[in-house]
Amino acid sequence: MGDIWAWLISFFFLIALVGIIVYQLVCLADLEFDYINPYDSASRINSVVLPEFIVQGVLCVFYLLTGHWFMALLCLPYLYYNFQLYSKRQHLVDVTEIFNLLNWEKKKRLFKLAYIVLNLFLTIFWMIYSALDDHDD
Repeated sequence: MGDIWAWLISFFFLIALVGIIVYQLVCLADLEFDYINPYDSASRINSVVLPEFIVQGVLCVFYLLTGHWFMALLCLPYLYYNFQLYSKRQHLVDVTEIFNLLNWEKKKRLFKLAYIVLNLFLTIFWMIYSALDDHDD
């Protein structure tokens, strides 16, 4: 029964990450279609970058603490990428360069979204598997 709770908690962590990344993509789309100015778009995106990094780091540690080694290994490349961005001071969107880097920023976040959705599907699979396995006992 404890495994189901672990998968459920990781499911909510992943849903939070999907929400944060989709919010960033919406801000970039609004900027692209001139619904928002560059300063507001950059400040909205920058306000959720560190919470995204923190949630992802906590999720990776959570997988390690609960003994889900495969999922922890799947989280490591994303965690390393975020750490590299933070250590090089490239994690925030620059207001003056946002139009020049708009396509790159969108591609980067779409890749992150695809990666998180893959983890989400794996989490749903393992949650159902562990629920069925507990039901058989």
